[in-house]
Amino acid sequence: MVYVFLAEGFEIVEALAVVDVLRRAKIETATVGIGGKAVKSSNGITVTCDKEENEIGLMDDIEAIVLPGGMPGTINLDNSATVHSFLEFADEKKLLIAAICAAPSVLGKKGFLKDKKATCFPGFEEYLYGADYTGGFVEKDSNIITAKGMGVAVDFGLEIVSYLRDKQLSESIRKSIQSK
Repeated sequence: MVYVFLAEGFEIVEALAVVDVLRRAKIETATVGIGGKAVKSSNGITVTCDKEENEIGLMDDIEAIVLPGGMPGTINLDNSATVHSFLEFADEKKLLIAAICAAPSVLGKKGFLKDKKATCFPGFEEYLYGADYTGGFVEKDSNIITAKGMGVAVDFGLEIVSYLRDKQLSESIRKSIQSK
């Protein structure tokens, strides 16, 4: 199961483009609302999540954690004890942790990016403590994938598919949606 955490003020494209790509790959994916099942995006669109944070637990079926960016969504993710518990569990088990836009700052503050290549939305580099900041669109290093922002949300999702399954499936989905 891939959990995509949505907090009030999340960037809708960064969240739902990734969910769409993962589901096209037939990867079990659930959106998880922080603070409730209905979560409002940064541009005022309310999304009904698959689950509320109190409906999930640290289970052995977790494959990955995904954090979309957006403001104040990233701040709200960083303020969530649930998000931090899941991140710590994923880090301990070396599961995939993926974050886009401002959300890599949450990983940086936890020390997860130390000595790893990483990227983020311009202006958040200072929070990528110890990272080898590249400024690239999408970076994968070990069990961490980071991405720059909304404009590369599909590429970010495809990199997650490539990591969790394989490059061939990722490329097949890319061709089917004609993103490049």
